[in-house]
Amino acid sequence: LLSQCVIIALTDKGVGFAGSTGDGQSDSLPSVPGTLPHFIQEPEDAYIVKSNPIKLRCRAAPALQIFFKCNGEWVHQNEHLSQEYKDLNTGLKVREVMINVSRQQVEDFHGPEDYWCLCVAWSHLGTSKSRKATVRIAYLRKNFEQDPQGKEVPIKGMIVLHCRPPEGVPVAEVEWLKNEELVSSLTDDHIDTRADHNLIINEARLSDSGNYTCLASNIVAKRRSATATVIVFVNGGWSLWTEWSSCNVPCGRGVQKRSRTCTNPAPLNGGAFCEGMSVQKITCNALCPIDGGWDEWSEWTVCSSQCERQRSRECNSPAPRHRGKMCEGNSEATENCTDGLCTQSKAFLPYDCVAVYFSISVGNPLLLNSSMQPDLTVGRTYSTPLCFQDTTDKELFDPLPDIKVKVQSSFMVSLGVAERADTVERRKKGPFAGRLHQESFRSHVSQCESTGCIFSLQGYNVFYLAFCYVSISLFVPLSLSLSVCVCVSSGVFSVQTEEGCEILLGPEVTYGPPGLDLFSPVAMTIAHCAEIDAENWNIQLKRKTQDSKWEEVMSVEEESSSCYCLMDSTSCHLLLDQPGSYALVGEPLTQAAIKRLKLAVFGSMEVSSMDYSLRVYCVDDTPHAFQGVVATEKSRGGQLLEEPKMLPFRANTFSLQVSIQDVPQFLWSIKPFTTCQEFSFPQVWCSNQQPLHCAFSLERYSPATTQLSCKISVRQVKGHEQILQVYTAVAETEKESVPFFMQTDCTITSQTGPKAFKIPLSIRQRICATFDTANAKGKDWQLLAQKLHLDRNLCYFAKQRSPSAVILSLWEARHQDTGDLDSLASALEEIGKIHSKTVDMPTNHNC
Repeated sequence: LLSQCVIIALTDKGVGFAGSTGDGQSDSLPSVPGTLPHFIQEPEDAYIVKSNPIKLRCRAAPALQIFFKCNGEWVHQNEHLSQEYKDLNTGLKVREVMINVSRQQVEDFHGPEDYWCLCVAWSHLGTSKSRKATVRIAYLRKNFEQDPQGKEVPIKGMIVLHCRPPEGVPVAEVEWLKNEELVSSLTDDHIDTRADHNLIINEARLSDSGNYTCLASNIVAKRRSATATVIVFVNGGWSLWTEWSSCNVPCGRGVQKRSRTCTNPAPLNGGAFCEGMSVQKITCNALCPIDGGWDEWSEWTVCSSQCERQRSRECNSPAPRHRGKMCEGNSEATENCTDGLCTQSKAFLPYDCVAVYFSISVGNPLLLNSSMQPDLTVGRTYSTPLCFQDTTDKELFDPLPDIKVKVQSSFMVSLGVAERADTVERRKKGPFAGRLHQESFRSHVSQCESTGCIFSLQGYNVFYLAFCYVSISLFVPLSLSLSVCVCVSSGVFSVQTEEGCEILLGPEVTYGPPGLDLFSPVAMTIAHCAEIDAENWNIQLKRKTQDSKWEEVMSVEEESSSCYCLMDSTSCHLLLDQPGSYALVGEPLTQAAIKRLKLAVFGSMEVSSMDYSLRVYCVDDTPHAFQGVVATEKSRGGQLLEEPKMLPFRANTFSLQVSIQDVPQFLWSIKPFTTCQEFSFPQVWCSNQQPLHCAFSLERYSPATTQLSCKISVRQVKGHEQILQVYTAVAETEKESVPFFMQTDCTITSQTGPKAFKIPLSIRQRICATFDTANAKGKDWQLLAQKLHLDRNLCYFAKQRSPSAVILSLWEARHQDTGDLDSLASALEEIGKIHSKTVDMPTNHNC
């Protein structure tokens, strides 16, 4: 192996010298016999950059020879560069060897581990091996595994920018740049860059805003990540209120103001502006100047020896106040009391001077003979047909659980759509007969009917209007004397967009009069026919303007401080501040949007006793829409043949098909080509509460046929289907039949006790007093709203004079069908338990 003819014997223990020949192998440098080689320098791990070979070095002493062994094979002697010298400190012979490793060698190696090399050194005693040094090809990929993302954070918030550098050998080191300048936790204690290549700022400062870049580098290259923009924003905060200004009028009712600014701090970098009002106003009463007025003169004094008498008066009727003027004139008067009969020396004449006084009493004609009678009913006088007044003899509600009080009930007034004055006349002897004036009521109802108004009412207390079959209800606030008119429109809906994609989901409802001014919102409930799904529907509340156009009030998914909207599965509960005409409209966002249709089949005999007509109605699933069908069929003598069913109708542009099936052909015949009828999609989708119907005319072969059985299939193409089963008698003597749901008496009545579902007044007042007052432990109106499941759009309640009262009105409207006072009691009991856990005091069971 060696050019000097050194014979190497390979043994199990390693590589050793067996002998040597030639003059080139003499020990030119001294060594220490009996000492194994010691490595002064071992080969180090190396990386090949691009195509540049790397050098591996070994130094050992004492060493006769050193050779490299790579991947288990000896490196050829010709590839070694060696030299030897004497260590001046130890006098030992030191040998140094170097080899080159190329990129090609590393790429051609396909072993189970990385390319490696070690050194083997020989001495007279034996051999020594160095450590293994790995040789790898260095690289750094271009794309980061994770780029940092821009953020907007509030001041003092935490900033975390994630960075995962590109794959590379050796592993890339990461640095961070802010606005192209290096940042490090070594120079800024506020910044931490040591955690898994991430940059962390625990408390953001305004100065931390900037463009951040992750910089990855190794011996091959440097890579830059995408730039992440960090914005540290400041939300605005209100300054303190200024002092109240002086009253803006010198006399009478005026206004005082105070203001604050959104400067504590001012919003920066897109931070939110302060919420709330910057100016507050309160009414003030400036005391008006009152000019002084004279009292009556006093009686004249006795005539004095100087033949004079005096009288006086004071400026006390009224006394001057608030910068008023003093009385003009003299406060004292003196006159001669003898009509000049006294001498110049003021001596009396021979006869006495006598003063005579006349006292005259003058009565007030308005008091003595007044044509005006005292108004003994101020605040309790009513001119309209129906009024309410709290009295002590009303039926009492049962107390709520754990609330040890007895309270008076309220009233509920329900009114049928088809009611007339003659109905009221029949009810004249009811509980309010003493206050019903037949003639004025008849004219009042006529006036309402001429305007399309269902009912008009004036009263002293809170009242609740519910319209039978149309599912419209109205709550009016407490302690008012007013007239309210509510109209339910049955005409064609007038809200249409240019695209024509908005549809009416319930009846148009108007309440008024226009000038109605209430101290608390009105709670109104309107039925709708939509399957509620925010992904498929955009539902809006709209109001008619003075020029009969419709404007958007709010979307039901939005939160607004001017209006409140709560959607249930079949009803929409509104809190309204302004009277007017309102409509609930929907725009389908996807073809999965569904509106509910109510399906009903009616039957009646035709003019010919052998003919029978089946009429199938498809209407929007609201009580108001179906009421039109009922009224029509009642006038035709129709009979409801099957309980109405609901059909989900999708916005998929496909039509609705109605077909008659399973008609006994040997008993009945039907006109050809009429067994299947079809409504187009626009007809059904844009019906806007107007009923659609189709008719099937059947003829029986024999008068002996007295039964009809068949099926009515109503299906949407590529949609849902419903089957109406018809089985009815068709006897000629059959009388007009009224549908079962029309037999309910729905005249004007007053209902007390449990039927008139209303939170008792005393309980309502105690709840409001408890929750309207801020509480350090969180027992306020917001907790009440949460427990009653009304905790959305809280900003609307916050702007009310009594948030709790408005919350309770909304809860009452939502629970009219169930009348469930127990659920309110349970919510209050739960609040009491929560409060008892946080406050070290006995629980107040009366709250």
